Amino acid sequence: MNPTKQYLRKPPASAARNPENRRIIGLDPGLAFSGWGVVEWDRRILRHVAHGCIETSPDIPHAERLLVIYRRFRAVLEGYAPDESAMETLYFARNVTSALMVAEARGVIAMTLAQQGLSVREFSPKVIKQAVVGRGEADKAQVQEMVRVILGLPAVPAPDHAADALGAAVCCAHTACWDRA
Repeated sequence: MNPTKQYLRKPPASAARNPENRRIIGLDPGLAFSGWGVVEWDRRILRHVAHGCIETSPDIPHAERLLVIYRRFRAVLEGYAPDESAMETLYFARNVTSALMVAEARGVIAMTLAQQGLSVREFSPKVIKQAVVGRGEADKAQVQEMVRVILGLPAVPAPDHAADALGAAVCCAHTACWDRA
């Protein structure tokens, strides 16, 4: 059994790129599943570049799972060369233990972004929902469907962690429209 999986929905992005466009990577970190999604924004239109999910198995030691996230995420950054990054803020739900594991994965991802010279723009879940759907109380299915519509995808991006990451990237682009107008 392969203890880790990485889902890619498009070919690696050493692909042609317009240098005038901003490339944004959105992130949905977790220990078991870390979703990522890359979009390009030309100040008018958002285009889907790629999305995927880094999966780690509970069958390998905890520290090795973090190392897998680091190595795979670094490869994603090197392959897609984003200009900006966006991540949902961490919030504590019911399970403090799982929140701590998510925090560790977030730390690995934030460190990897810093190594690449990228800062992280963080958005609350409510702000992401507002930017993507138009209302901060939208449910997960509504956000995922609007990500599909905004990016002109034939289906809702899968797995859902990648769709959530694309939502963060869309939010970053939409807020950047206002920040840089």
